[in-house]
Amino acid sequence: MTGRSANALDNAALRTRIDALGPWFHNIDLGGGVTTAPEHFLGDYPTFKYEQFAHVIPADLTGKTVLDIGCNAGFYSVEMKRRGAARVLGIDSDDRYLAQARLASEALGFEGVEFANLSVYDVAAIGERFDLVIFMGVLYHLRHPLLALDLIREHVAGDLMLFQTLQQGSNAVADVPADHPFFVPDTYDPPAYFDDPGYPKMHFIEREFAHDWTNWWAPNAACSQAMLRAAGFTIEANPEADVYLCRTAPVPYAEHGPAAVYPSKGG
Repeated sequence: MTGRSANALDNAALRTRIDALGPWFHNIDLGGGVTTAPEHFLGDYPTFKYEQFAHVIPADLTGKTVLDIGCNAGFYSVEMKRRGAARVLGIDSDDRYLAQARLASEALGFEGVEFANLSVYDVAAIGERFDLVIFMGVLYHLRHPLLALDLIREHVAGDLMLFQTLQQGSNAVADVPADHPFFVPDTYDPPAYFDDPGYPKMHFIEREFAHDWTNWWAPNAACSQAMLRAAGFTIEANPEADVYLCRTAPVPYAEHGPAAVYPSKGG
């Protein structure tokens, strides 16, 4: 179902339900002049963000399955259904966000969009691979980010993954060796390229970032790309500095990575 152009619910009643579930981080247009977060501090978010990379996502998802990890209020879940996805599952560990997502999909008249309380660390429990995994705005909230990428690749990523994370530092990507020497011969100094702005770096945030204590990590661009490769993804497109469309690939260095942690390897 493609959804209705006009709101299925009375606007006044809908506004009451929206306000009862506030605050909303996704400003979603529910039709009839009703939006979920009209006073959002970022403006019309995430619509303005989505418009910058929407072109890299397949326009026709007919017959495809989509998993939206950290779905929040369901903006991306609904947008993928709008593109014809046969099944969309949005997961989040916050029940209020899930209630928001259910209300948004109901108000828009979309069917075939499911929402469940599930952590990214528990995706194996879904028992299914998806044609498209959306993993946006989540990595930097996790205490164990590479583990999350490994689990996604191991258990649920069937083909494509749309990935986004908070990044800090340089957008440069340095050419680094496959094997790092312990020190530079003769001088016994550490290799200088570790201080290169384009060397993969993950910045750890011990306390709050933007008044949010759940923001733990901020990779630079080189680190985001290196982590994706290490987890078994190739980067197909990089439409914005912090957004990557990836495709599943054989997991590199498997004997030293996920295969050493998990009892079975992904295909």
